Amino acid sequence: MWPGPLACARRAVHVSQGGLTPTAARWLDGQLPELEERTGHPVRSQYKLPWEPDAWPPADVAVLAPATFNTINQWALGITEKFVVGFVAEAIGKGIPTVTMPCVNAAYVQHTQFDVSVATLRAMGVRVLYGEGGFVPNKPGQGRPENYPWHLALEAAASAVSGRDPRSA
Repeated sequence: MWPGPLACARRAVHVSQGGLTPTAARWLDGQLPELEERTGHPVRSQYKLPWEPDAWPPADVAVLAPATFNTINQWALGITEKFVVGFVAEAIGKGIPTVTMPCVNAAYVQHTQFDVSVATLRAMGVRVLYGEGGFVPNKPGQGRPENYPWHLALEAAASAVSGRDPRSA
């Protein structure tokens, strides 16, 4: 169940906020009140209006996971029509440590833009957990959400806050 990683994140990095793509918000519509209760903040999937106050406290670290093929490519290209993509794009500019872990199948990663996007994000200082030590793509149709390695993203977030590199442990 998706809220489990949020509960873990809250313990790992003290406070977490939930940001979703519009599609994910639709999938999790019935769980949004629980997500808000777990994080203590509104779950956001859209930009706030200019006159609305920011409902989230400043972030110590930003984690975007699971990041789809579209999300990785849009982020690397600076296309911020989705709130969560805009949030992490801005986090880079604010100097907030940023971690992402894709969730894509092996067919999508054959598209040349994906590797370019991963390299672009890494060049901007984003910790991309992809390949060995991160998410390894599955064959199309064989992905299992319960096997997504959330713990890797959460460990990377905790280490970003503490300044410790989990790869050296």
